[in-house]
Amino acid sequence: MKQRICLFITIVIYGANALLFSQSRKPTLMILPSDNWCEQRYFMTEFNNQGVKQKVPNYKQAFQEDTEIGQVISKIGALMIERGFSIKDVEQELKAIEARTGEDNATLSVTSGSILSESPLDKLKRQCKADILIQIWWKINRTKQGKSVSFILEAFDSYTSKRIASASGNSKFSNSDIVPVLLENAIRDNIKPFNSQLQSYFDDISKNGREILLTIRRWNNWDKNLDTEIDGEELSNYINKWMKKNTVNKMFNVSDATENQIRFEQVRIPLFDSENEPIDAREFAKGLQNYLKSEPFNFQVKLMTRGLGEAILVLGEK
Repeated sequence: MKQRICLFITIVIYGANALLFSQSRKPTLMILPSDNWCEQRYFMTEFNNQGVKQKVPNYKQAFQEDTEIGQVISKIGALMIERGFSIKDVEQELKAIEARTGEDNATLSVTSGSILSESPLDKLKRQCKADILIQIWWKINRTKQGKSVSFILEAFDSYTSKRIASASGNSKFSNSDIVPVLLENAIRDNIKPFNSQLQSYFDDISKNGREILLTIRRWNNWDKNLDTEIDGEELSNYINKWMKKNTVNKMFNVSDATENQIRFEQVRIPLFDSENEPIDAREFAKGLQNYLKSEPFNFQVKLMTRGLGEAILVLGEK
């Protein structure tokens, strides 16, 4: 009897832990208007990127000037919360980033009065972060039957920019409902396959890990390269062994390998570390950085990142 009770308790505890484990790993979503929607409504900012003019959405302007976007995102967010997803509010995130920027600009050195240093790369990294970005586009159709709304809903992995779910459709005609309500009803009618695609993606990364890119390079003035032998083995072999040990199910591809660089693609990393803290490309690459800084290598290694899903290690100097 005692054995049965102990077995029952063990099963209950295991089931509870499994439930908590799955719940704690729901991806975080952020809902944004699509680039095309922003372009159509002139919510774009043009900037010079090394001589090339580029346009990017001006989300702050969109939230300040458009009367529908806040309501639309709130409606879609409610639908996703109903399905167990965690939502980051993009408007509040933008305000927080702006506040931090203001604090940085007001921070001066007590000794010299110098302001905080910020490189162009640092500025690019000041962005809203979430596991999945959901973009919404919609258009109002007006006919004799009334007005309807056409929409396209797309979800992208923030780490790889891959499209992981999509849905589109039209609302029913109405003469009384406002656009956010029409859009909510249209999306609700089409949310099931979209949610299934999101869940399939989530199940995949829970089982096989999150996908990132990792590149190992060398400074051109370094007196070693990736073919250099250390204790009778090439440096590239040490790196490959580390990757096999630390990726999920040894899953990664080597798309390029020379004496000067190794490029790893489709690198599957755990979602969380031993302390249940989220792991992104930077945190994963830190492990390899520390490995290469220790015996028998003792290298200087610079770590750089591009967004959440790409890390670059450069050997030889900081």
